[in-house]
Formats: sequence, C-alpha cells, structure tokens
Amino acid sequence: MNGLAEREAARAQALARLTEAVPYNRHLAVRFDRLGDELTARLPFRDDLVGNPLLPALHGGVIGAFLEITALMQLAWDQALAAMDAGGDTAAEIAAGRFPPMPKTVDITVDYLRPGRPRESFARARVQKAGRRVAHLHVEAWQEERLRPIAMLRGNFLMQD
Repeated sequence: MNGLAEREAARAQALARLTEAVPYNRHLAVRFDRLGDELTARLPFRDDLVGNPLLPALHGGVIGAFLEITALMQLAWDQALAAMDAGGDTAAEIAAGRFPPMPKTVDITVDYLRPGRPRESFARARVQKAGRRVAHLHVEAWQEERLRPIAMLRGNFLMQD
C-alpha cells in the first residue's frame, strides 16, 4: 500500500474504533461516513425506536440523542484527526484504539421540525466556534432530503484535556 492508502485505512479504522467505544452508539447502531474531516451520522430505522406508533414516528428522545451523539463524535473526531496528523505518542495511542476523553455536554437546545418517519436518518454537525475549552456546534438531522431537516441542535460542549 502507498502512504495515502495507509493513511486512509488508519483513519477509517480509528473512526470505527471511536464509534464503537461509545456504548450508546452501539445501542442505537449509529454509524459514521467520512468525507475528509466531515462526518455524516447514520441512524438505521428499527421498530423499537418508534415513540408514536399511530403516525408512526421516531421517539423524540432518540432523535435528540442522535443529534447529541453526532455533535460529540464530530468534536472527538476533530481531536483524533489532529492528533493523527501531528504524529508522535498521541497518534500511536489513537492507532492502538485509545482516544482522548470525550467532550462533555454543557447545554443543548433541540428544535423538532417534523416527525421522524420510519426510515434511516442522517445528521451532520458543523462546528461554529471551537476554543481551547468550549466548542459551539449546530447539528441538523434529516431523512430523504437534507434541505428538509427533521430536527436541529445547538449546543455548547466542554473539551476535555
């Protein structure tokens, strides 16, 4: 393998390990697709995620958790990616599956815009501002059309040392 292919394989493996390291990601079966430094979260539909069987619609708590997971994973991935690119001991730790502590949620606001239907959902986080200690993010979740989000999150997160 050439250097670029090795680097991409290492990044894919690190993202898979980071995703699996979070128990709630495993519980919801959330997966992440990566394009450069941008992550797209995927929440597969399951019947047990339905909160209102009359519509049917995804439970609001599942949607809120999915948005928060997406924000936390984007921040954690940004840290991991920077460490991998810098090399050294921290990069070796990440290659071994040991990651820096996850960011902590300070506060979030979730806006529910329309019901989440019984189908796969997607989300993407955008870091609005990242300081040394606190980051502010905006996350949108959608299903078939990204321009028709089902929910949005705005939140502040404490970055761990």
